[in-house]
Amino acid sequence: MVERRRSLIRDARSRRFTPLRRAVSVPVWGDLGIRLGLALILIMSVVMIHWLDRDGLSDTHDGVVSFLDVVYFTMISITTTGFGDIAPISDRARLVEAVIVTPVRFAVLFIFVGTAYNFIIKRSWEKFRMSRIQSQLSDHVVVLGFGVSGSEAVSELIERGTDPRNIVVMDRDEHQLEQAEELGCNVIEADATRDESLMAVRIDEAQTVLVSAGRDDASILIVLTVRHLAPNVPISVVVRASDNEILAHQAGANNVINPVRFTGLLLAGSAQGAHIADYLADLASVSGRVQLVERPVKPEEIGKPLSELSTGGRGLRIYRNGGACGFWEAEAGALQAGDIVVEILPTGEDAISTKGD
Repeated sequence: MVERRRSLIRDARSRRFTPLRRAVSVPVWGDLGIRLGLALILIMSVVMIHWLDRDGLSDTHDGVVSFLDVVYFTMISITTTGFGDIAPISDRARLVEAVIVTPVRFAVLFIFVGTAYNFIIKRSWEKFRMSRIQSQLSDHVVVLGFGVSGSEAVSELIERGTDPRNIVVMDRDEHQLEQAEELGCNVIEADATRDESLMAVRIDEAQTVLVSAGRDDASILIVLTVRHLAPNVPISVVVRASDNEILAHQAGANNVINPVRFTGLLLAGSAQGAHIADYLADLASVSGRVQLVERPVKPEEIGKPLSELSTGGRGLRIYRNGGACGFWEAEAGALQAGDIVVEILPTGEDAISTKGD
């Protein structure tokens, strides 16, 4: 089973990374048709000008300038080929070539060069760039679903100091992906329930995975798929029905967040005190005066009580051997190697003043 999973991952890595396809007002072939149509209109306009002023042209072959000769002369003039068999001889014809044909020549050239850049060079470079991004993805944050919860989580991560280039957002909505790309994140339009989609973003190399699909059944299915491909990667998922929390844990989620329950906690807190809800929201956001931090215990803190953290923060809880211990319990009297500490730290100017003290 393990070998089969590794084989699937190797196969997925050999494929190209699928970049964002931006929503445009006209389709690709429509854009190409507009460009070519504009070039054709310019060329036909020059043909008509030359035809109306054909008396100013001289044909060294037979002395007669036919419509076919005009078309031929227009094409070699615009392409700057110039064989010399047909040439302008009157002052007016030469003025037309200088004032009208020359700007049209540059316009047609820019149209074709721009088309080649947009449809060949730019697209090839984008595929190459995204392939390099895929090959270098490691210890990154994968966000599956960029709805209300997903977008708020990404914004908060960036505000907390996470490099947006280290965040990969997957969604099937192009408009939402454009918003994620504006934040500087890597984006991919794909179905997060498919193995090949998750393997394309190197899900097994991720630092953590955040799941917010908008529907509990879709989120739980995504968690199952992620856990199958990445047995050791931490997964956090948003579910809205309380009876689905157990299913999300059974699917393999490490953290299950219920926004409805959290809202209820805030409401209940506000009923018992005017400032409790405000403080809870302050703790949850990095933009507040304080923030909750979870981290491993530092070597210099081993043996010390939870109340004497080297960061100057207020220790609230430690996690040891899978269990939680509060600051009032005896286990918090001496930190041990391997403990996970949850503390409150000040932010902004308050953090600077604390360090200074």
